[in-house]
Amino acid sequence: MLASYQSYPLIVSTYKSSFISMAMKFTILVSILVLVLIAAQADEAQGLRPITVAVNISGIVTCSVNGSANAPPFANALVELSCGGNVIASAVTNAQGVFNITVNPLRVTLNNLLSSCRVIVATPLSNCNATLPTAGTLQSALQVAGTFIRGILNNVNLVPIRFRIVV
Repeated sequence: MLASYQSYPLIVSTYKSSFISMAMKFTILVSILVLVLIAAQADEAQGLRPITVAVNISGIVTCSVNGSANAPPFANALVELSCGGNVIASAVTNAQGVFNITVNPLRVTLNNLLSSCRVIVATPLSNCNATLPTAGTLQSALQVAGTFIRGILNNVNLVPIRFRIVV
């Protein structure tokens, strides 16, 4: 029993030092987190530019040769983003004629999207209305609808200007 009483101060001493060590680690961790939060707010306050761009193209395709908003929606239509004759991306319209295409900014620049790209409805118009032409495709150039920044991501939203049939 004498041996166990002699080791008791050693156990208490070890417990105290490990508790102090944990307290110091916790204090250091909290300090680092506070510094990171302060640095993030300082970057935002200085207006640092985002480092990534995301381009989203969305619109509504109607069953019309001139893009009339009063026409019924063109459901299940294949919509392609074509730049210089090459299809970059595609989507299919939903029941309301809405499509959404997300563009990889590494494949095409925003300037190129606005100057030499078109949104083309590859599905013939006669698929939504038999009285409409079978030849030609609906096409539209793009314009910027708005931008917003979220964190390091600069989101650019593009929309078709107006769909027209091109034979």
